[in-house]
Amino acid sequence: MAPSASSMQERKLVLVVGGTGKTGRRVAERLAARGIPIRIGSRSANPAFDWEDPSGWAAALDGAGAVYITYYPDLAAPGAPEAVRALVGQALAQGVRRLVLLSGRGEEEAQRAEQVLQASGADWTIVRASWFSQNFSESVLLEGVLAGEIVLPADEIGEPFIDAGDIADVVVAALTEDGHVGQIYEVTGPRLLTFAEATAEIARATGRPVRYTRVPAEDFAAALAEQGSPAEVTELLLYLFTTVLDGRNASLANGVQRALGRVPKDFADYARDTAASGVWAG
Repeated sequence: MAPSASSMQERKLVLVVGGTGKTGRRVAERLAARGIPIRIGSRSANPAFDWEDPSGWAAALDGAGAVYITYYPDLAAPGAPEAVRALVGQALAQGVRRLVLLSGRGEEEAQRAEQVLQASGADWTIVRASWFSQNFSESVLLEGVLAGEIVLPADEIGEPFIDAGDIADVVVAALTEDGHVGQIYEVTGPRLLTFAEATAEIARATGRPVRYTRVPAEDFAAALAEQGSPAEVTELLLYLFTTVLDGRNASLANGVQRALGRVPKDFADYARDTAASGVWAG
């Protein structure tokens, strides 16, 4: 019997761009656990992958059969569609056809990068994600949780926080299985939570006070400037915490269910498991 396309795909090396990040690390771990050879795409890897230095991309792509593409710092950043176009072109030139792109839900700028992939002729899948639950434990909001106060300009708008593990499961399926080519999976958690409600869930899970404080956008920007945040980073954060959180994403999507046939992880379960890990213990 001839091997299936999915079994043949699983034997090929997968380049995980951003393989040390929140989703990339989990994707790499899941692939490795299945015995699939991986290459981490990061500046510290060998060969190195740097979005700002295309000269190293050919070496990173060498021998790969699929690529998971995450763009740093965000697909909404200036130049992202152009960089994605260049990487996709390099991948196709080297015979890599299966490409999975992590995109942002409700980000018009990110959709321009999606269109690059869709028009490329690759065997593409797009995973369009809502806000990561892990932003509270592995990213910009961890310091606030540890300090007992999360200070943001986000309004009381519901957001369906998605667990990074669910994103990774969808990505791995798209990289290794049949049936996902040409799909856009919009992935969210199972319910809407405001940042205040999410903070309250974390407080319950940790058993200590953690409060949410909303501040005007200009005050938030001023605080970032005082901390030495580069102007472009401040601008991106303001965009994500205000424009993207204007209510456009205050609805649930079924991408996890479509891709995996199961429901996504609830934020309360994320908070419980993260509290148990000790990362919020300070």
